[in-house]
Amino acid sequence: MTTPTQFEIDARLEQLGKLKAAIGQAIVGQNEVVEQLLIGLLAGGHCLIEGVPGLGKTLLVRTLGQALHLEFRRVQFTPDLMPSDILGTEVLEEDHGTGHRSFRFQPGPVFTNLFLADELNRTPPKTQAALLEAMQEHTVSYAGVTHKLNEPFFVLATQNPLEQAGTYPLPEAQLDRFLLNIRVGYPTAEEERAILVATTGSGIGTVPQVMVGEDIVALQKWVRDVYIGEALLTWITSLVRATRPSAEAPKAVQDYVRWGAGPRAGQALVLAAKARALLHGRLAATREDVVALAAPVLRHRILLSFAAEAERKTADDVVAALVAALPAPTPD
Repeated sequence: MTTPTQFEIDARLEQLGKLKAAIGQAIVGQNEVVEQLLIGLLAGGHCLIEGVPGLGKTLLVRTLGQALHLEFRRVQFTPDLMPSDILGTEVLEEDHGTGHRSFRFQPGPVFTNLFLADELNRTPPKTQAALLEAMQEHTVSYAGVTHKLNEPFFVLATQNPLEQAGTYPLPEAQLDRFLLNIRVGYPTAEEERAILVATTGSGIGTVPQVMVGEDIVALQKWVRDVYIGEALLTWITSLVRATRPSAEAPKAVQDYVRWGAGPRAGQALVLAAKARALLHGRLAATREDVVALAAPVLRHRILLSFAAEAERKTADDVVAALVAALPAPTPD
């Protein structure tokens, strides 16, 4: 691929700036969350968004769809949801002229660009698994026929980490399909006041459309060509491998981790670091990019032990300990 010129880079960065501004018209604060969501978008990955009710997770995804001029579908996941409610089903059709009957595939809501799986952990594993092929291969197989999904295609799923009654924990294979696990926290006092002003008056505006699907696809290709040095690649490899319990593993892993991250975590960390570099106007990823995204990439790929739960240690604590323990990569 041809290296983009500075003019092209500046034009794309201006688009991304307008995209952030458009999202900011509906979302107050949450700058880090918005940035991570855009990183997932640029890297071509899916995002799992966690936060207590009322923090605007669904609004954030809907706003992103409006600003990107992408087809957007939202499905509320419930215990009675079936795979066909997501993927689609076959309907029987009759030709009134000949009387011939045949089955035709009726695509489900997953055939879209931006698919919001709201409260994904409220549906049984059978229905959760229906998304696996779509997320990994961008295809849907039904009755022996493979149907391609629209491009670009993103799954943005939300879940409530507190209310566990009537929920089904996501299996590790499902979690591993998400590039980032984004945590949404409470707003500051100033942000919360601004939310009250913005949402209780009559001046609620519409979100402008600033980018189209072709722009996103072009940016995703640029992300792949962002430079990452050999030393940083080695450091990322060491970081991911350090999450796996062994006799040589760091003490934090031996004490608190039952199962570490697989190779897909390294792939996700490289792509996310490249996307962050491009988002900040750089064509080379740095250790700062990797450190900023280590927790969102690894926190859902590390299975903690009972000792960690007893001592109230989180996956973020383990990742922070690993980042601090590994020697910094030498510049190329």
